[in-house]
Amino acid sequence: MTVEKDIKTTGVQVLTFRLGEEVFAVDIMSVREVLDFTKITKVPQTPEFMRGVINLRGNVVPVIDLKLKFGMEKTTQTVNTCIIIVEVLIDGESTVLGALADSVQEVVDFEGAQIEDVPKIGTRLNTKFINGMAKKNDNFVIILNIDEVFSAEEINALSKMTSEAA
Repeated sequence: MTVEKDIKTTGVQVLTFRLGEEVFAVDIMSVREVLDFTKITKVPQTPEFMRGVINLRGNVVPVIDLKLKFGMEKTTQTVNTCIIIVEVLIDGESTVLGALADSVQEVVDFEGAQIEDVPKIGTRLNTKFINGMAKKNDNFVIILNIDEVFSAEEINALSKMTSEAA
């Protein structure tokens, strides 16, 4: 079991990205790389937010549409669309997956004092997914807890999808 760090105490360095009009962020330590949009092979009988798999240097990597996962519209490919390769830890096991983003913005350091708790009302997301919110240039940045975005069942389905596609 991992010990979740309290980013409101320690601060955090994040990679910011856009999903629609909203700005999200993930801890830079979870990010392996950012890829230009590439061909995604759809795997039959998977949930809609599981867009398919890509070949990443000989490895099959599942690709998730975070917009669909969060109840938003499907990500459409533009010149800025990219795939953020992240490493998530579920039940102590590391899994690599790709997350579609409308665009990647920048790496930002937020100090603990800049990070606020998520309001209990008015958010479309289950707050379990969110480590906190910070303000940058008059916009809120939603800092995701990438390890909590997917359930163990969804990660197991991803692992099965990856092994079947290999």
